[in-house]
Amino acid sequence: MSSVVESLKASIERIILNPANHDLLAIVKGARNGAVYGAKVRFPHALVMVFLFRSGTLRQKVNLVFKATRTHARNLAKFATIYKLTCYLLKNFGATPGKEGNYDTFIAGLIGGYFVFGGRSPRTGKISSVNQQIVIYVFARVVLALARLTVKPGHGLPLVSQQGPSAKISHYAWPVFAATSWAMVMHLFRYHPEDLQPSLRSSMNYIYRESNDWDGLRNFAWHNK
Repeated sequence: MSSVVESLKASIERIILNPANHDLLAIVKGARNGAVYGAKVRFPHALVMVFLFRSGTLRQKVNLVFKATRTHARNLAKFATIYKLTCYLLKNFGATPGKEGNYDTFIAGLIGGYFVFGGRSPRTGKISSVNQQIVIYVFARVVLALARLTVKPGHGLPLVSQQGPSAKISHYAWPVFAATSWAMVMHLFRYHPEDLQPSLRSSMNYIYRESNDWDGLRNFAWHNK
């Protein structure tokens, strides 16, 4: 029995270590890594947010944590599959077969982003809150990267990427950005809270609104209600 297992293991390893199979197997590995990373990131976040800020029975809260974790893991796995598969097809069957095009990654990201994160629930017609959080997370980092690229010497815009202006802008841009971001989010929370992302609104409610009310030491120091 052990010899059969060893023989099977050796056969599988020959397949996965064959350079000819690398690009296709990388798609499978990408899906696997997307699912694992999504579960590892979402589970602790969902556990804390659900048990701190959501009402309901223990079973309902556990179901919410499981659902959020499953959605995050599944969608990252789906995106990785679509992205890597599209890159593979464009590289091998595009305008210059065997060579990656300059915009292959952009096109693959566009297709994956549309089909995985751009859709609405067929049942409710709403955008998944998990997908909103993922896209907003990515968007924020894209904006920061593009801002850095704008003032990067040799790569950015003609005037602001020169050595002198670039250094000054890089030094002062972050405090201005941080202050403006917090000014805007607090103003929106005060006058248009319904337009903020639900988990952000929930945490801000806890910090800034529920801290206004208490009727004794118990819910002043330990519990809000």
